[in-house]
Amino acid sequence: MNRITQHPVLEVKSRQEVGFTFDGIAYKGFENEPVSSALFANGIKEFSIHKKDDAPQGIFCANGQCSQCTVIINGMPFKSCVTPLKQDMDIITLRHVPELPHDDNADFDQKIEVIKTAVLIIGGGPSGLTSALELAELGFNIVIVEDKDKLGGKLLLQTHKFFGSQEDSYAGMRGFEIAELLESKILKNKNITVLYESSIVGVYKDKKAGVYKNNGKYSLIDFEGMIVSAGAREKSLVFQGNDLSGVYGAGAFQTLVNRDMIKSSDKVFIVGSGNVGLIAAYHALQAGIGVVGIIDIMDNVSGYKVHADKIRRMGVPIHLKTTILAAFGHEKVEKVTIAEVDDNWNPLLETAKTYETDTLLIATGLTPADEFYDTADRFGFKVIKTGDTDEIAEASSAMFGGRIAGLKMAKLLGKDIDIDPSFYEKSEILKSKPGEVFNPKTIVIKENFTPIFQCFQEIPCDPCVTVCPKGCISLKGKFGNILDIPEYTVDECSNCGLCVAVCPGLAVSLARKIDEETAEVILPHEYILNFITGDKIDITDIDGEILEKAEVIHTKFNKKYKTHLITVKMSLKNAHKAIGIRMQDKKITEHYHDTLLNFLPENGIVCRCERVSVKEIIDFIREFKVRDINQLKQIRVGMGACGSKTCSILLPKIFKQAGIDFTKVSLGTLRPLTVEVPMNSLIDKQGN
Repeated sequence: MNRITQHPVLEVKSRQEVGFTFDGIAYKGFENEPVSSALFANGIKEFSIHKKDDAPQGIFCANGQCSQCTVIINGMPFKSCVTPLKQDMDIITLRHVPELPHDDNADFDQKIEVIKTAVLIIGGGPSGLTSALELAELGFNIVIVEDKDKLGGKLLLQTHKFFGSQEDSYAGMRGFEIAELLESKILKNKNITVLYESSIVGVYKDKKAGVYKNNGKYSLIDFEGMIVSAGAREKSLVFQGNDLSGVYGAGAFQTLVNRDMIKSSDKVFIVGSGNVGLIAAYHALQAGIGVVGIIDIMDNVSGYKVHADKIRRMGVPIHLKTTILAAFGHEKVEKVTIAEVDDNWNPLLETAKTYETDTLLIATGLTPADEFYDTADRFGFKVIKTGDTDEIAEASSAMFGGRIAGLKMAKLLGKDIDIDPSFYEKSEILKSKPGEVFNPKTIVIKENFTPIFQCFQEIPCDPCVTVCPKGCISLKGKFGNILDIPEYTVDECSNCGLCVAVCPGLAVSLARKIDEETAEVILPHEYILNFITGDKIDITDIDGEILEKAEVIHTKFNKKYKTHLITVKMSLKNAHKAIGIRMQDKKITEHYHDTLLNFLPENGIVCRCERVSVKEIIDFIREFKVRDINQLKQIRVGMGACGSKTCSILLPKIFKQAGIDFTKVSLGTLRPLTVEVPMNSLIDKQGN
């Protein structure tokens, strides 16, 4: 079984085991876990066979947005990533298209329920929850519609400690802990109703929203105001082999590994060096999965430097000015070929290298899920969007932005309140992009412990300052806020180790001089310990270069921050540079001597549902002088089960490649329902 049975941060909980069959073979899984996760745990990663060319389909989003994971369960098609596993489920591979059932068991006596509320909040992620709490405190009745069985959104997938402000956004806590805290506040509030495992399927002109409640009953929600906090979708990427099983979004990977505790891979390769890609690498290493490398077409890391630094320290290379050429394998990913790019981002084929991997994670950005906002705004409703639906940023920013959205909605609904101007200032700070990088200052290691900060980039973060019991640490710089750089300003360190344990970037150490040759250094470590006291381990600097082997003299686990503090004895000359412990064997990151190169980007799949390639679309655009995206539906672009959620984001580049100015192209018509709903759920008591 591909289960994670031990994790340095997450608790491995016992669950009820159930039996099921897949294609006639008996397997075991855990009750109510997603069917897709149960299949992954049993080594099954291909869920369907496409009708167009018999290509096997694997998971892609793991979030209910696409339909690549659709299987037949007890005779009916279901998205396996959002369908809970039950005892004796009969699951089979979906081959081509599902058959219509002979009898849909329509209940003509059912009545469609209408739920009334002051504010409908779509999405129970960080921004939706904080906006709900603000509104509830002001006396408004709230309905939160959440398509999962727990609140928290992407917070549930985050095992790392958060940046930002301790006071305003729970900095220093881990994402899943913040989710638990917010959910407990929501459930204690009598003004808030949560519809779990439910999806909004449409927003209508009569100020009602259709909701597929508990994944089984269609209802209507009658609202006065709407807040859309539906988050964002991961972008796809076009390259040869992008449709192979094993190519999926970094968010899907985090869902499998951190939420469902599935060891989904042996070795992953990551495209994209933003925080999502960097954190995915970190989560993989914590789960015992090798990380072959990270690539980015840009010439600098786009995520936080401290995230990139800790990944390099673990032994993961980051290849900049590099792109992916192709993924190869027999019906699943087995190898990837990458190449450096020139100043115009064209691949330099002579630099191509091929690596072994079984999973390719796409972390090249997010697209706001804002279609409900656009519809409600077009109808003239009182509607606000927040979180990633409004602007892609960190979850710390989303939480504070949600508070502002809640207060704005209260004003729209007639509440006489003033929004503190400092809220807007704090919100802007929390969503700040990585700023200037400074050179390290000279460090003098004394007989008493001294904090050493390997945090040189302007990012919003203050836990090390707020946690110090003696106020020894201050933020110094040009801003006068949490974007400034931490410094040790009061020489009274008590060696409590809290600054080391709380730092989200694992960028703080403590060091003291033993004698003229040796020093004692305390380092943060968030992995399962594979060493004991007395062992010699590889200690690295900020860039991941091994400084020396140091002796482990003490280990301590901080329960509050779930971080190991590892004390080592090493040379005094290297002590001020020590910040990491090498975790990954270099062999995992080595490339083949021979390079596989069959560079045919026109074969890349754009419409994943209908398997329409770049070349097919470009040829059609040129032949028929296409100037309306709806024309592409003739070749099935956007006609698949996901409703063009994935391919529509890629089409501007495809039109440009075809020589067409996309600003002169009419946009495609979206479907009225965004989530699949069985016909029998839509029938009211009159049979309409």
